[in-house]
Amino acid sequence: MTLPSVDTLKTQAKRLRTALTAKGQVLSHSQALELLSAQYGYKDWNTACAAASATGKALPFAVGDRVSGVYMRQAFTGDIRGLSRVGQSGHLRVTLQFDKPVDVVTFDSFSAHRSRVTCVIREDGIAVKKTSDGEPHLKVKRAG
Repeated sequence: MTLPSVDTLKTQAKRLRTALTAKGQVLSHSQALELLSAQYGYKDWNTACAAASATGKALPFAVGDRVSGVYMRQAFTGDIRGLSRVGQSGHLRVTLQFDKPVDVVTFDSFSAHRSRVTCVIREDGIAVKKTSDGEPHLKVKRAG
């Protein structure tokens, strides 16, 4: 599992704390950070934070960001649900949850709708993989 940026870890801890509080389990922010650190395989928050800081510059996107763009030639809006670096390439693996399912088939006789997709993108938000005619699978940018 690739360790995200410190800001993304803090955002994830905040969401974890909110979700657990909604279920009646009160948790401090520092406890949420410690749990998240353990989930990524680190002994504590300080170790995870140091490792995340050592990965270099901040990511251009974050988990929870509202985004818009084009997936398989279909316009979409949605949220980033997962984000991590892919090795040393500078590429990112992003998981998107679309507000409305996107039909990824251009053939008139049938459809295939996707609500959630995972793609590898460059830091500019353009997918590495392309369709047979050279169009990137995904182009994503922050909404707003």
